[in-house]
Amino acid sequence: MQKRVIQEIMRSLQPQSGKTEPGNPGENGSFVSQLGLILFLTAIFFFNFLGRIVLAPLMPSIENDLGIAHAQAGSLFLLVSLGYFISLLCSGFLSSRINHRMTIIASAVSVGMVLLGISFSSSLWTIRLGLFFLGMSAGIYLPSGIATLTSLISVRHWGKTIATHELAPNLSFVVAPLLSEAIMIWFSWRVVIFFLGCCSILIGMAFAFLGRGGEFSGEAPNFGSLKALFGEPAFWIMTLLFSFGICGTLGIYTMLPLYLVTAQGIERSWANTLVAFSRISGVFMAFIAGWASDRMGPKLTMSGVFLITGLLTILLGTVSDAWIVVLVFLQPVMAACFFPPGFAALSSIGPPNARNIAVSLTIPAAFVFGGGAIPIGIGMMGDAGHFDLGIALAGGLILTGSFLALCLRSPRE
Repeated sequence: MQKRVIQEIMRSLQPQSGKTEPGNPGENGSFVSQLGLILFLTAIFFFNFLGRIVLAPLMPSIENDLGIAHAQAGSLFLLVSLGYFISLLCSGFLSSRINHRMTIIASAVSVGMVLLGISFSSSLWTIRLGLFFLGMSAGIYLPSGIATLTSLISVRHWGKTIATHELAPNLSFVVAPLLSEAIMIWFSWRVVIFFLGCCSILIGMAFAFLGRGGEFSGEAPNFGSLKALFGEPAFWIMTLLFSFGICGTLGIYTMLPLYLVTAQGIERSWANTLVAFSRISGVFMAFIAGWASDRMGPKLTMSGVFLITGLLTILLGTVSDAWIVVLVFLQPVMAACFFPPGFAALSSIGPPNARNIAVSLTIPAAFVFGGGAIPIGIGMMGDAGHFDLGIALAGGLILTGSFLALCLRSPRE
Protein backbone atom coordinates (compact mmCIF):
# COMPACT_ATOMS: atom_id res chain seq x y z
CA MET A 1 0.00 0.00 0.00
CA GLN A 2 2.98 2.29 0.42
CA LYS A 3 3.99 2.00 -3.23
CA ARG A 4 2.63 5.38 -4.27
CA VAL A 5 3.95 7.22 -1.22
CA ILE A 6 7.39 5.88 -2.07
CA GLN A 7 6.97 7.15 -5.63
CA GLU A 8 6.04 10.60 -4.30
CA ILE A 9 9.10 10.64 -2.05
CA MET A 10 11.21 9.62 -5.02
CA ARG A 11 9.83 12.46 -7.14
CA SER A 12 10.50 14.95 -4.37
CA LEU A 13 14.10 13.77 -4.20
CA GLN A 14 14.68 14.02 -7.93
CA PRO A 15 16.88 17.00 -8.87
CA GLN A 16 14.98 19.91 -10.37
CA SER A 17 17.89 21.12 -12.46
CA GLY A 18 20.37 19.43 -14.67
CA LYS A 19 22.90 19.21 -11.87
CA THR A 20 23.57 15.94 -10.15
CA GLU A 21 22.66 15.50 -6.52
CA PRO A 22 25.11 13.82 -4.12
CA GLY A 23 25.22 10.19 -5.08
CA ASN A 24 22.66 10.56 -7.92
CA PRO A 25 23.57 8.13 -10.72
CA GLY A 26 21.82 10.07 -13.47
CA GLU A 27 21.00 7.50 -16.13
CA ASN A 28 23.79 5.00 -15.35
CA GLY A 29 22.61 3.08 -12.26
CA SER A 30 21.06 -0.13 -13.58
CA PHE A 31 18.64 -2.30 -11.62
CA VAL A 32 20.70 -5.48 -11.97
CA SER A 33 23.97 -3.88 -10.90
CA GLN A 34 22.33 -2.54 -7.72
CA LEU A 35 20.14 -5.58 -6.98
CA GLY A 36 22.20 -6.53 -3.93
CA LEU A 37 21.64 -3.11 -2.34
CA ILE A 38 17.93 -3.18 -3.19
CA LEU A 39 17.51 -6.58 -1.53
CA PHE A 40 19.56 -5.41 1.46
CA LEU A 41 17.25 -2.44 2.04
CA THR A 42 14.20 -4.60 1.37
CA ALA A 43 15.33 -6.97 4.13
CA ILE A 44 15.77 -4.04 6.53
CA PHE A 45 12.30 -2.73 5.62
CA PHE A 46 10.86 -6.24 6.05
CA PHE A 47 11.97 -6.54 9.67
CA ASN A 48 11.04 -2.88 10.25
CA PHE A 49 7.44 -3.53 9.15
CA LEU A 50 7.20 -7.03 10.60
CA GLY A 51 8.22 -5.76 14.03
CA ARG A 52 5.32 -3.29 13.98
CA ILE A 53 2.55 -5.68 12.95
CA VAL A 54 3.58 -8.91 14.68
CA LEU A 55 1.51 -7.90 17.72
CA ALA A 56 -1.67 -8.75 15.80
CA PRO A 57 -1.22 -12.55 15.66
CA LEU A 58 0.33 -12.52 19.16
CA MET A 59 -2.49 -10.55 20.76
CA PRO A 60 -4.61 -13.48 22.03
CA SER A 61 -1.56 -14.84 23.86
CA ILE A 62 -0.52 -11.39 25.11
CA GLU A 63 -4.02 -10.78 26.51
CA ASN A 64 -3.96 -14.05 28.42
CA ASP A 65 -0.41 -13.56 29.69
CA LEU A 66 -0.84 -9.97 30.89
CA GLY A 67 -4.51 -10.23 31.82
CA ILE A 68 -5.50 -7.16 29.81
CA ALA A 69 -8.83 -6.24 28.23
CA HIS A 70 -9.54 -5.91 24.52
CA ALA A 71 -9.45 -2.09 24.64
CA GLN A 72 -6.05 -2.17 26.32
CA ALA A 73 -4.86 -4.53 23.61
CA GLY A 74 -6.10 -2.15 20.93
CA SER A 75 -4.33 0.78 22.59
CA LEU A 76 -0.98 -0.92 22.01
CA PHE A 77 -1.37 -0.39 18.26
CA LEU A 78 -2.17 3.28 18.83
CA LEU A 79 1.13 3.75 20.67
CA VAL A 80 3.08 2.27 17.76
CA SER A 81 1.20 4.54 15.34
CA LEU A 82 1.83 7.64 17.46
CA GLY A 83 5.54 6.95 17.61
CA TYR A 84 5.63 6.30 13.87
CA PHE A 85 3.70 9.52 13.21
CA ILE A 86 6.13 11.69 15.18
CA SER A 87 9.22 9.98 13.81
CA LEU A 88 8.20 10.13 10.16
CA LEU A 89 7.45 13.83 10.39
CA CYS A 90 10.76 14.61 12.09
CA SER A 91 13.03 12.17 10.27
CA GLY A 92 14.48 14.95 8.12
CA PHE A 93 15.91 16.67 11.18
CA LEU A 94 17.90 13.53 12.02
CA SER A 95 19.11 12.71 8.51
CA SER A 96 20.20 16.33 8.03
CA ARG A 97 22.59 15.97 10.96
CA ILE A 98 23.80 12.45 10.28
CA ASN A 99 23.72 11.00 6.78
CA HIS A 100 21.07 8.66 5.35
CA ARG A 101 23.29 5.61 5.75
CA MET A 102 23.69 6.18 9.48
CA THR A 103 19.95 6.84 9.81
CA ILE A 104 19.15 3.48 8.20
CA ILE A 105 21.57 1.69 10.50
CA ALA A 106 20.23 3.55 13.54
CA SER A 107 16.65 2.60 12.62
CA ALA A 108 17.37 -1.12 12.18
CA VAL A 109 19.49 -1.43 15.31
CA SER A 110 17.15 0.65 17.50
CA VAL A 111 14.10 -1.32 16.29
CA GLY A 112 15.91 -4.50 17.29
CA MET A 113 16.94 -3.17 20.69
CA VAL A 114 13.42 -1.97 21.47
CA LEU A 115 11.97 -5.35 20.48
CA LEU A 116 14.47 -7.08 22.77
CA GLY A 117 13.42 -4.77 25.59
CA ILE A 118 9.74 -5.50 24.99
CA SER A 119 10.37 -9.25 25.03
CA PHE A 120 11.78 -8.99 28.57
CA SER A 121 9.12 -6.57 29.86
CA SER A 122 6.70 -7.86 32.46
CA SER A 123 4.83 -4.61 33.13
CA LEU A 124 2.12 -3.34 30.79
CA TRP A 125 3.46 0.20 31.14
CA THR A 126 6.99 -0.78 30.09
CA ILE A 127 5.54 -2.60 27.10
CA ARG A 128 3.52 0.49 26.19
CA LEU A 129 6.61 2.68 26.44
CA GLY A 130 8.55 0.19 24.35
CA LEU A 131 5.91 0.14 21.62
CA PHE A 132 5.93 3.93 21.40
CA PHE A 133 9.70 3.90 20.91
CA LEU A 134 9.29 1.02 18.44
CA GLY A 135 7.18 3.30 16.26
CA MET A 136 9.70 6.12 16.59
CA SER A 137 12.62 3.82 15.71
CA ALA A 138 10.81 2.40 12.69
CA GLY A 139 9.61 5.74 11.31
CA ILE A 140 13.02 7.17 10.49
CA TYR A 141 13.82 4.39 8.00
CA LEU A 142 11.56 5.06 5.01
CA PRO A 143 12.73 8.55 3.89
CA SER A 144 16.41 7.62 4.22
CA GLY A 145 15.93 4.20 2.66
CA ILE A 146 14.26 5.70 -0.39
CA ALA A 147 16.85 8.48 -0.62
CA THR A 148 19.58 5.85 -0.67
CA LEU A 149 17.86 3.82 -3.38
CA THR A 150 17.27 6.84 -5.61
CA SER A 151 20.88 7.96 -5.21
CA LEU A 152 22.14 4.75 -6.81
CA ILE A 153 19.34 3.68 -9.18
CA SER A 154 18.58 5.39 -12.48
CA VAL A 155 15.14 6.99 -12.81
CA ARG A 156 14.12 4.57 -15.54
CA HIS A 157 14.57 1.65 -13.11
CA TRP A 158 12.57 3.12 -10.23
CA GLY A 159 9.46 1.07 -11.06
CA LYS A 160 11.25 -2.26 -10.62
CA THR A 161 13.02 -0.91 -7.56
CA ILE A 162 9.74 0.09 -5.89
CA ALA A 163 8.15 -3.26 -6.71
CA THR A 164 11.05 -5.12 -5.10
CA HIS A 165 11.14 -2.87 -2.04
CA GLU A 166 7.36 -3.26 -1.68
CA LEU A 167 7.77 -7.00 -1.14
CA ALA A 168 8.64 -6.13 2.48
CA PRO A 169 5.22 -4.96 3.79
CA ASN A 170 3.25 -7.36 1.60
CA LEU A 171 5.26 -10.36 2.79
CA SER A 172 5.11 -9.14 6.38
CA PHE A 173 1.32 -9.45 6.44
CA VAL A 174 1.67 -13.09 5.39
CA VAL A 175 4.76 -14.03 7.41
CA ALA A 176 3.72 -12.47 10.76
CA PRO A 177 0.96 -14.99 11.62
CA LEU A 178 2.83 -18.00 10.22
CA LEU A 179 6.09 -17.18 12.00
CA SER A 180 4.25 -16.51 15.24
CA GLU A 181 2.49 -19.86 15.18
CA ALA A 182 5.67 -21.73 14.22
CA ILE A 183 7.63 -20.32 17.17
CA MET A 184 4.76 -20.58 19.65
CA ILE A 185 4.55 -24.32 19.09
CA TRP A 186 7.50 -24.56 21.50
CA PHE A 187 7.94 -21.10 23.03
CA SER A 188 5.96 -18.10 24.30
CA TRP A 189 5.03 -14.93 22.41
CA ARG A 190 8.04 -13.19 23.96
CA VAL A 191 10.41 -15.41 21.99
CA VAL A 192 8.78 -14.28 18.73
CA ILE A 193 9.52 -10.64 19.57
CA PHE A 194 13.02 -11.53 20.83
CA PHE A 195 13.75 -13.37 17.56
CA LEU A 196 12.65 -10.42 15.43
CA GLY A 197 14.71 -8.06 17.57
CA CYS A 198 17.84 -10.14 17.00
CA CYS A 199 17.16 -10.29 13.26
CA SER A 200 16.71 -6.52 13.01
CA ILE A 201 19.97 -5.84 14.88
CA LEU A 202 21.86 -8.35 12.74
CA ILE A 203 20.58 -6.94 9.44
CA GLY A 204 21.41 -3.42 10.62
CA MET A 205 24.95 -4.40 11.57
CA ALA A 206 25.35 -6.31 8.32
CA PHE A 207 24.41 -3.17 6.39
CA ALA A 208 26.89 -1.17 8.46
CA PHE A 209 29.77 -3.46 7.45
CA LEU A 210 28.68 -4.79 4.05
CA GLY A 211 26.14 -2.32 2.64
CA ARG A 212 26.86 0.90 0.85
CA GLY A 213 25.14 4.06 -0.32
CA GLY A 214 23.44 6.88 1.54
CA GLU A 215 26.65 8.75 2.41
CA PHE A 216 24.97 12.13 2.12
CA SER A 217 22.76 14.16 4.42
CA GLY A 218 19.03 14.75 4.13
CA GLU A 219 17.15 18.03 4.41
CA ALA A 220 15.09 19.22 7.35
CA PRO A 221 11.38 19.73 6.56
CA ASN A 222 10.42 23.05 5.00
CA PHE A 223 7.11 24.26 6.41
CA GLY A 224 6.76 27.25 4.10
CA SER A 225 4.03 25.67 1.98
CA LEU A 226 1.97 24.24 4.85
CA LYS A 227 -0.42 27.20 4.92
CA ALA A 228 -1.43 26.73 1.29
CA LEU A 229 -1.81 23.00 1.79
CA PHE A 230 -3.99 23.32 4.88
CA GLY A 231 -6.21 25.73 2.96
CA GLU A 232 -7.10 22.99 0.46
CA PRO A 233 -10.40 21.25 1.38
CA ALA A 234 -9.27 18.30 -0.72
CA PHE A 235 -6.34 17.74 1.65
CA TRP A 236 -8.65 17.23 4.62
CA ILE A 237 -10.98 15.00 2.60
CA MET A 238 -8.05 12.85 1.51
CA THR A 239 -6.81 12.62 5.10
CA LEU A 240 -10.19 11.18 6.10
CA LEU A 241 -10.27 8.86 3.09
CA PHE A 242 -6.82 7.51 3.88
CA SER A 243 -7.89 7.01 7.49
CA PHE A 244 -10.80 4.91 6.26
CA GLY A 245 -8.53 3.08 3.81
CA ILE A 246 -6.03 2.17 6.52
CA CYS A 247 -8.92 1.24 8.81
CA GLY A 248 -10.06 -1.31 6.21
CA THR A 249 -6.60 -2.84 5.91
CA LEU A 250 -4.28 -2.41 8.89
CA GLY A 251 -7.00 -1.48 11.40
CA ILE A 252 -9.02 -4.63 10.75
CA TYR A 253 -5.87 -6.77 10.41
CA THR A 254 -4.59 -5.83 13.86
CA MET A 255 -7.78 -6.94 15.65
CA LEU A 256 -8.92 -9.76 13.34
CA PRO A 257 -7.03 -12.66 15.00
CA LEU A 258 -8.33 -11.59 18.42
CA TYR A 259 -11.86 -11.27 17.03
CA LEU A 260 -11.75 -14.71 15.42
CA VAL A 261 -10.47 -16.35 18.60
CA THR A 262 -12.57 -14.62 21.26
CA ALA A 263 -15.80 -13.82 19.40
CA GLN A 264 -15.97 -16.54 16.76
CA GLY A 265 -14.44 -19.37 18.81
CA ILE A 266 -11.83 -20.26 16.19
CA GLU A 267 -8.61 -21.90 17.39
CA ARG A 268 -5.72 -19.43 17.51
CA SER A 269 -3.43 -21.32 15.10
CA TRP A 270 -6.23 -21.72 12.55
CA ALA A 271 -7.20 -18.04 12.91
CA ASN A 272 -3.64 -16.88 12.25
CA THR A 273 -3.35 -19.22 9.27
CA LEU A 274 -6.55 -17.79 7.77
CA VAL A 275 -5.38 -14.21 8.28
CA ALA A 276 -1.98 -14.96 6.74
CA PHE A 277 -3.27 -16.51 3.53
CA SER A 278 -6.07 -13.97 3.16
CA ARG A 279 -3.48 -11.22 2.60
CA ILE A 280 -1.79 -12.81 -0.40
CA SER A 281 -4.41 -11.38 -2.76
CA GLY A 282 -3.43 -7.80 -1.88
CA VAL A 283 -0.22 -8.10 -3.87
CA PHE A 284 -2.15 -8.68 -7.10
CA MET A 285 -5.23 -6.53 -6.51
CA ALA A 286 -3.15 -3.35 -6.49
CA PHE A 287 -2.54 -3.78 -10.23
CA ILE A 288 -6.26 -4.21 -10.93
CA ALA A 289 -7.07 -1.14 -8.84
CA GLY A 290 -4.48 0.88 -10.75
CA TRP A 291 -6.03 -0.17 -14.06
CA ALA A 292 -9.52 0.76 -12.81
CA SER A 293 -8.27 4.14 -11.61
CA ASP A 294 -6.81 4.88 -15.05
CA ARG A 295 -10.08 3.92 -16.75
CA MET A 296 -12.68 5.45 -14.40
CA GLY A 297 -10.67 8.05 -12.52
CA PRO A 298 -9.54 7.98 -8.87
CA LYS A 299 -12.74 9.48 -7.46
CA LEU A 300 -15.16 6.88 -8.82
CA THR A 301 -12.72 4.05 -8.13
CA MET A 302 -12.31 5.08 -4.49
CA SER A 303 -16.06 5.43 -4.08
CA GLY A 304 -16.65 1.92 -5.41
CA VAL A 305 -13.87 0.43 -3.30
CA PHE A 306 -15.21 2.00 -0.10
CA LEU A 307 -18.74 0.86 -0.93
CA ILE A 308 -17.77 -2.79 -1.36
CA THR A 309 -15.15 -2.82 1.42
CA GLY A 310 -17.57 -1.23 3.87
CA LEU A 311 -20.30 -3.76 3.11
CA LEU A 312 -17.89 -6.70 3.37
CA THR A 313 -16.54 -5.42 6.69
CA ILE A 314 -20.08 -5.05 8.05
CA LEU A 315 -20.77 -8.65 7.00
CA LEU A 316 -17.50 -9.72 8.64
CA GLY A 317 -18.96 -8.50 11.92
CA THR A 318 -22.38 -10.08 11.46
CA VAL A 319 -21.89 -13.56 9.96
CA SER A 320 -20.60 -16.69 11.66
CA ASP A 321 -19.71 -20.33 11.04
CA ALA A 322 -18.47 -21.13 7.52
CA TRP A 323 -19.32 -17.68 6.18
CA ILE A 324 -16.77 -16.03 8.45
CA VAL A 325 -13.98 -17.84 6.60
CA VAL A 326 -15.31 -16.57 3.28
CA LEU A 327 -15.45 -12.98 4.57
CA VAL A 328 -11.94 -13.19 6.03
CA PHE A 329 -10.69 -13.80 2.49
CA LEU A 330 -13.03 -11.42 0.63
CA GLN A 331 -12.64 -8.32 2.83
CA PRO A 332 -8.90 -7.68 2.25
CA VAL A 333 -9.27 -8.31 -1.49
CA MET A 334 -11.24 -5.09 -1.91
CA ALA A 335 -9.64 -3.16 0.96
CA ALA A 336 -6.23 -3.31 -0.74
CA CYS A 337 -7.69 -1.64 -3.85
CA PHE A 338 -7.98 1.79 -2.23
CA PHE A 339 -4.35 2.82 -2.27
CA PRO A 340 -3.55 3.14 -6.01
CA PRO A 341 -6.45 5.55 -6.72
CA GLY A 342 -5.96 7.14 -3.29
CA PHE A 343 -2.37 8.12 -3.96
CA ALA A 344 -3.25 9.18 -7.50
CA ALA A 345 -5.79 11.64 -6.07
CA LEU A 346 -3.47 12.78 -3.28
CA SER A 347 -0.65 13.55 -5.70
CA SER A 348 -2.80 16.21 -7.43
CA ILE A 349 -3.50 18.22 -4.27
CA GLY A 350 -1.79 21.53 -3.56
CA PRO A 351 0.99 23.34 -5.41
CA PRO A 352 3.78 21.19 -6.87
CA ASN A 353 6.24 22.06 -4.10
CA ALA A 354 3.74 20.94 -1.45
CA ARG A 355 2.63 17.61 -2.89
CA ASN A 356 5.30 15.53 -1.19
CA ILE A 357 4.38 17.33 2.07
CA ALA A 358 0.74 16.35 1.51
CA VAL A 359 1.82 12.72 1.38
CA SER A 360 4.08 13.09 4.42
CA LEU A 361 1.29 14.61 6.53
CA THR A 362 -1.63 12.51 5.31
CA ILE A 363 -0.12 9.06 5.81
CA PRO A 364 1.06 9.41 9.43
CA ALA A 365 -2.21 11.06 10.51
CA ALA A 366 -4.21 8.32 8.80
CA PHE A 367 -2.09 5.66 10.49
CA VAL A 368 -2.84 7.15 13.91
CA PHE A 369 -6.59 7.09 13.26
CA GLY A 370 -7.08 4.03 11.07
CA GLY A 371 -4.30 1.91 12.55
CA GLY A 372 -4.48 3.17 16.15
CA ALA A 373 -7.78 4.71 17.23
CA ILE A 374 -9.95 2.24 15.32
CA PRO A 375 -8.39 -0.85 16.99
CA ILE A 376 -8.99 0.79 20.38
CA GLY A 377 -12.65 1.36 19.49
CA ILE A 378 -13.07 -2.23 18.34
CA GLY A 379 -11.39 -3.43 21.53
CA MET A 380 -13.71 -1.33 23.70
CA MET A 381 -16.71 -2.87 21.96
CA GLY A 382 -15.17 -6.28 22.58
CA ASP A 383 -14.85 -5.53 26.29
CA ALA A 384 -18.54 -4.66 26.33
CA GLY A 385 -19.33 -8.06 24.81
CA HIS A 386 -19.99 -6.69 21.32
CA PHE A 387 -16.81 -7.49 19.39
CA ASP A 388 -18.87 -8.25 16.29
CA LEU A 389 -20.62 -4.89 16.53
CA GLY A 390 -17.26 -3.14 16.78
CA ILE A 391 -16.16 -4.73 13.49
CA ALA A 392 -19.50 -3.86 11.87
CA LEU A 393 -19.29 -0.22 13.03
CA ALA A 394 -15.81 0.02 11.53
CA GLY A 395 -17.38 -1.22 8.31
CA GLY A 396 -20.02 1.48 8.52
CA LEU A 397 -17.30 4.09 8.94
CA ILE A 398 -15.52 2.75 5.87
CA LEU A 399 -18.82 2.86 3.98
CA THR A 400 -19.10 6.63 4.54
CA GLY A 401 -15.93 7.00 2.49
CA SER A 402 -17.94 5.97 -0.57
CA PHE A 403 -19.97 9.19 -0.34
CA LEU A 404 -17.11 11.38 0.87
CA ALA A 405 -14.99 10.40 -2.13
CA LEU A 406 -17.65 11.83 -4.46
CA CYS A 407 -17.20 15.24 -2.77
CA LEU A 408 -13.56 15.36 -3.82
CA ARG A 409 -12.66 17.99 -6.37
CA SER A 410 -9.39 17.84 -8.23
CA PRO A 411 -7.65 21.03 -9.42
CA ARG A 412 -8.81 20.33 -12.97
CA GLU A 413 -12.43 20.37 -11.85
